[in-house]
This record gives sequence, structure tokens and C-alpha cells, in this order.
Amino acid sequence: MTPSLVSITWPDGRTTLAPCGSSWLAAAAAAGLLIPTGCLGGSCGACEIEVNGRVVRACISSVPPARSGALAVSLASDPYW
Repeated sequence: MTPSLVSITWPDGRTTLAPCGSSWLAAAAAAGLLIPTGCLGGSCGACEIEVNGRVVRACISSVPPARSGALAVSLASDPYW
């Protein structure tokens, strides 16, 4: 069974397709974007992104299915960094 694709609009305005369940870091790399990382275990928060307004840690999260078929991503900013 082939995973369904979701349309992702990235912070630079570019839109790409990625399979649901794929890593956010891999989806960003395929789009030519780099999400900053630190620990790669989810504890430092360096890789936080906002997906349709919800903050997720890209190193431990995967691309979810979207009812609309589209997701909007922005880089989250931690006011304490």
C-alpha cells in the first residue's frame, strides 16, 4: 500500500508533496530546506516547527495526514533561546 501524499507549504513559500508518515527532517531536506537540530531526541527543542499552528519537534515527529490534504509549516521561535 502506497502512503498518501500531503501538500506542504514551507516558510519560504515553496510547496512540495511528502508521504504521510515520513520524517519532517526528511520532508524538509527533500524540499531543499534545513530544519535546525540539536539533540535529535526531542529534548532540546531546536527543531520545533509549527504545523498548521501546532508546535511539533521535527526530529521525533512525522508528516501527518491532513483532512484538507495540505499543511502549512513555519519555524517556531522559542523566546528563551
